[in-house]
Amino acid sequence: MLTMEDCIALSDLTEDEIEAIAEHEHIPQMAAVELGWYLVQTPEGERRIKRMIIDDMVNARERGDHAHAAKLKLVLQHFVEEHTAAA
Repeated sequence: MLTMEDCIALSDLTEDEIEAIAEHEHIPQMAAVELGWYLVQTPEGERRIKRMIIDDMVNARERGDHAHAAKLKLVLQHFVEEHTAAA
């Protein structure tokens, strides 16, 4: 049986990136793994994930959650470094 960690590892995304997708789309983590895997297959999908992370970061700042916004900034930086189409 596959664990959540196995599924995340197969998605070509980090757990933090998956969590950002789940937060943005208001979906469970497993659904975010599936969506993330699907999106990361194309340059347009990579750009969409980048936009999700940015949206989450802006929302965190607007509600005054600066710690979460800072974490998302690092998530965004890593995502852009790993997925060149998102740059």
